[in-house]
Amino acid sequence: MIIITGAKGQLGHDFQKIFTNLQIPFIATDFDELDITSKKALSDFFTSLQNRGITPSHIINCGAYNNVDKAESDCELCYNLNCEAPKNLALIAKEYGAKFTTYSSDFVFDGEKGTSYIESDTTSPVSFYGKSKADGEKAVLDCYDKSLVIRTSWVFGVANKNFNTQVMGWAKDKETLSIVDDQHSTPTYSYDLAYYSHLLFEKNQFGIFHLTNSGVASKYDQAAYLLKKINWGGTLTKAKSSDFSLPAKRPPFSKLSTDKIESLLGLKIPPWEDGIDRYLTEIKKEQ
Repeated sequence: MIIITGAKGQLGHDFQKIFTNLQIPFIATDFDELDITSKKALSDFFTSLQNRGITPSHIINCGAYNNVDKAESDCELCYNLNCEAPKNLALIAKEYGAKFTTYSSDFVFDGEKGTSYIESDTTSPVSFYGKSKADGEKAVLDCYDKSLVIRTSWVFGVANKNFNTQVMGWAKDKETLSIVDDQHSTPTYSYDLAYYSHLLFEKNQFGIFHLTNSGVASKYDQAAYLLKKINWGGTLTKAKSSDFSLPAKRPPFSKLSTDKIESLLGLKIPPWEDGIDRYLTEIKKEQ
């Protein structure tokens, strides 16, 4: 039985959709059902499953603390969700002989390399959020050899707020928007993240993999593409990160290379623009 934590978020939502379509049995949990920051709650939950004759075959952790700026002051909760919780879930998976997957971020890098990051590059986070993710990766891989850590970037999906929803919200009320053009990575559609993760699961892989849509964009590029698609009639201008007083520093170029996973799967992951197109179609269907 597959267990999904953080199931109400963007990624968890899409895993449920994919597993339902494939008729793969799963149990979806979120904070209301399972507080993954509590060792006791985790122990009680998995003991109750065992008492019902349910043994986890795979635990997929989609739960995370993703507010990069708030993390600078909300350090304890951020670290508990991004480091301690994945480690404790990995230990639970080890206890039951289940596979374990958790997700990390391009923010584990400082963005100064100048080219795409590969899985073996040394982490060097510039924010507390990035540090919590980097420490979480190490903790998980150190404690259980059947763990899979998937790094991704700039995730957007229909099940939660994200940069796309921010931009569309701003566009409703403003005729002029300024978006930074000095932060570069790859916008990633959560459905694609779930879909290609599942293909990776089928290959029985462990360790670190990078998984994003293909291509590279600045925040400005992403906003410009999105606003053109929704026929916004306003004016979009370029800004610099230094124009905004934000608590957390961002890496300037944190694109992740997907060569490793694409070579393994023998597939090319779709461009981020294609992901936005399908995202907008999905939003219309759910309205």
